[in-house]
Amino acid sequence: MKPILRISDLSTRFFTKSGQVNAVESLSMSIDDGEVFGIVGESGSGKSVTARSLIRLIESPGKITAGKIEYRNAEVADEIEDSNPEAVDGDYVDLAALPEDVVRSLRGPSFSMIFQDPESSFNPTLTVGEQIAEAVEVQRRASSNPRSVKSRTSSSAYSLRSYAYGTIMPNRSYVSSESKDRAVELLQQVGIPDPEERVDEYPHEYSGGMLQRAMIAQALAGEPDILVADEPTTALDVTIQAQVLNLLRDIQEETGMTILLITHNLGVIARMCDRVGVMYAGEIVERGTLSNIFDEAVHPYTKGLLGSIPDIGSAGGRLQPIEGNVPSLMDEEMGNRCYFADRCPKAMKTCLEKPADLSVDGAKEHEVQCVLAKEEYDESDALDPGQFEGEDS
Repeated sequence: MKPILRISDLSTRFFTKSGQVNAVESLSMSIDDGEVFGIVGESGSGKSVTARSLIRLIESPGKITAGKIEYRNAEVADEIEDSNPEAVDGDYVDLAALPEDVVRSLRGPSFSMIFQDPESSFNPTLTVGEQIAEAVEVQRRASSNPRSVKSRTSSSAYSLRSYAYGTIMPNRSYVSSESKDRAVELLQQVGIPDPEERVDEYPHEYSGGMLQRAMIAQALAGEPDILVADEPTTALDVTIQAQVLNLLRDIQEETGMTILLITHNLGVIARMCDRVGVMYAGEIVERGTLSNIFDEAVHPYTKGLLGSIPDIGSAGGRLQPIEGNVPSLMDEEMGNRCYFADRCPKAMKTCLEKPADLSVDGAKEHEVQCVLAKEEYDESDALDPGQFEGEDS
């Protein structure tokens, strides 16, 4: 089976007054159809920028400067091949090469995103049901346009002619009763109690956990192939976190959709994901299956993250924090070396050169950007402790 998403040498930059910020650096990875792929790392490592880059939601002063984002969908490829032949390669469509209006048409039926803060993502002046129903309506109207990307649900009630009638007849609403009914179904699907009543309530009347569920319902309105979940359990208590994660897993198993899960929590990764990429300073420094990462980790940063997890079975045990800080990602400060070298307890002189992606013990699915994948740590070759003194990190 071919991957549903192939990312090759993706780079995203922010051109600020203070200088160029290299938020995503030559990132390459693939995501299989129907899997849950997790990206984990400290705050500031580039996880959220990666997620937004994949669905082209980078705003000024940010810009995708290089790379391909190839999405496998034969129907989409066939529809846009005449107008954008440079973006099509067989069944794959390069999102990075498409015009903004085409990418916009794919958001909903192909890609949806759950953002970190649901309170700031909903309009406080509209009911939750209206906003979900509007998302349904937009996707279904688009599906009635023969030159747009089609969702799995189609109805003549959502044609452009219907929209025109709605704009000139004041007694007709843009959002149809069918879409409102679908909003109730979606709220019920994500476990909102009494959805028939809750559909008419405003965002401030929802608890944090319910609002997160409502955002998931809105993301599902377009019946997407790929769901990007950016820290979906942020600011929720432990019990609600578990409920939201169980909900995402149930939806994934029921619909078969692919999920890209962004988090800083290795516990969430262990619970949800099939494969995982460990991100540091805009790069995936190690990737593999759960057993690869949790039982056979090679990169010192991955081991540092694992060492920072509290062990509830060891009374009085101390955490092992990673010394130092995540780099600023300013271009002039990054250099051409292993970005973790200044914090690494096993940094050697070879780490002053940019590491390549190396397979671990010949396993294709387990790759790491670290020389320790092919050689043992040699203390006699260790970097001088003052090697990076004076550098900002």
